Amino acid sequence: MRKSGWTLLLFIFIGGLLGGVLGEILRALTPPGTVQNIFARAIMPGVDPPLTVDLVMVKFTIGFLFKLNLLTVLGMILGLYLYKNI
Repeated sequence: MRKSGWTLLLFIFIGGLLGGVLGEILRALTPPGTVQNIFARAIMPGVDPPLTVDLVMVKFTIGFLFKLNLLTVLGMILGLYLYKNI
């Protein structure tokens, strides 16, 4: 199997996505406490509020926001590991 950069990005993206979903499930199901503080707390780097440029005829809105928690990062690492070993 020929490995490419796009395949690597796909593995990392899917791993991060699954880790993020698992983190949200843990946040919803666990009571407030240590487990929720460790696994469900997220940092959100990005552009918030989005940048808006109004040129009368055209209006652009540019922005992004990443929501990263511990399980998202672990999922990305697992995706990288699977990419290297498959």
